[in-house]
This record gives sequence, C-alpha cells and structure tokens, in this order.
Amino acid sequence: MPQHSPSALLSAALQAAERGWHVFPLRAGDKRPALHGEQVCPATGECATGHRKWEERATTDPDRIRRAWAHRPFNVGIATGPSGLVVVDLDKPKPNDSTDTPCGVTTFQALCERAGQPVPTTYRTRTASGGQHLYFTARPGARLGNTAGRLGKHVDTRAHGGYVVAAGSTLPGGTYEVTDLTGPAPLPEWLHTLLTPHQPSRVPRAAPSPSRAPRYAAAALRAETAAVAGAGEGVRNWTLVRAARALGRFIPSGDLSRDVVEQALKEAGQRAGLPENECRAAITSALNWSIAHNPAGHSA
Repeated sequence: MPQHSPSALLSAALQAAERGWHVFPLRAGDKRPALHGEQVCPATGECATGHRKWEERATTDPDRIRRAWAHRPFNVGIATGPSGLVVVDLDKPKPNDSTDTPCGVTTFQALCERAGQPVPTTYRTRTASGGQHLYFTARPGARLGNTAGRLGKHVDTRAHGGYVVAAGSTLPGGTYEVTDLTGPAPLPEWLHTLLTPHQPSRVPRAAPSPSRAPRYAAAALRAETAAVAGAGEGVRNWTLVRAARALGRFIPSGDLSRDVVEQALKEAGQRAGLPENECRAAITSALNWSIAHNPAGHSA
C-alpha cells in the first residue's frame, strides 16, 4: 500500500480547495469521514450552536485545511453539493457479479451512444479500485441528489448530500489519480434530464379502456400498462419493451389504435421513473417490431 505523508495529502486538499471545491478529512487510508458523529459531538467550536455534519464543515479555507492536515495523513473528501459538482462514478464489477457484467465505463459509453452524444471530455480521476470519476459542474439553481444505478449498472452519481474521494488520497488497493486535467465541464443537458427526480404524473393510475376496443384488447392494455408502471429499477425498460410488443399485435387488426397504445405506455413508463425520451424510443421500436411480425388478421 502506498504511503502518503501529511504534507502530500495537505497539498492535495489545498489543490482541491483552490478549484473552489469544499474539502474535509477522511480517515487515513480509508473513505470514511474522520469527523466526529452527532452522538459524540462535543458541542464546542464549529458545533457550539448545534452539531454540524461533514457537508456543513467542508471548507475551502486554506488556514482551516492546514490545521486539519497538519499532523495526520488524512485522505481528502470533496463535498460535491457545496462544491457545485455532480460526479459520475463508473465502478468496476463486484467479485460476486457474473463474468459478463459490464463495467461502469462500458455502461456509460453505451448510455452516451443511445443518447446520440459523445462521451464528455471533463476532469477525470482513476479510483483506487480502477474505476473512474467524471467531474461536472452542476447547473445553476439545480439541486440534484445522489443516485445508485439509475443511469445503469455500476454507474452512480454524487451531488447534494454526497462526497467523493479526491485525487492524491490512498486506499489499500491504490491511489486516486487525475487522468484528465481538463476543467470540469458543465453537466450535459441530457444527463441533467436523466438525473432530475421524477415528478409523479397526474394521469390516472390505470389506463382507460378505449371506448370501442374489444374487451380482451382493453383488458390487455390495462394489464400491460399496470405491469410497466409497477416495474422497478433494472427491469423497467425490459418490461416496457415486452409490453409494447404484446400490445402491438392488436394494432394491425384495429382492436387498438397506435396512438392510444403509445400514450398509455408512455405515461406508464414515466410513472415507473423512465425519462420521456427513453420511453418514446423504446415504445416506437418495439411497436414497429410487433406490427411487422403480426400482420392484420393475426392479432389473436
């Protein structure tokens, strides 16, 4: 395990603070905060008027930083919320993952391709485990939280309420290192949209039955949209595609109109937490496939 002196880690903390990033000490050789918890708060100093958590105590003040790192080799934590950062964490598969599980880098590249966007060029670090952190500046006035797996397998994000381990910090498995010194780019609009908390739709929970649809078609529409709306993370997109393929067979015969199916599935997908553009693309592709494989006269 590499050993870093207090002066080297102090330098890393000061460099982060010079960028305007709010730092706080992490335990030496660890990722956990080194600050006291609420249950053992001495109610003195910064906590004289009440316990202050690590996010509140993170600072860019060089004097405070020098005092904190003067005698111990604390690792460096960056509080992403106060720093105005959104960090995308691309992790490597865990030991218990299947051998074909993609790493976070591969998943994120695929996400960019589906969005029709290049992989962003921005400040980037390699983590001690071999993963990557991509730093972005948050949109003014926006308040994003942390996510785990929302963007894909082994792709997490840190914003308000979160922190990341800064470059220069050391864990038993290695050292966090800068791999791209480019300044943090603004968070891309398409990523901001995907990370914006889903607002519950004000549409009815169950899809209304088309007035002239046969009972079996209307029942299928209700069942499939309910399945999509209730799908959890990890299976939402698959459930939406399966539902669209199942309902698409009713369109060539005229039992259901394409507009009704598209609208009902889009609303159900959004209730499950899928972005509107992702719903639309998945539904269009799946319905086209279903209609091509179920010509008129073969809907049953």
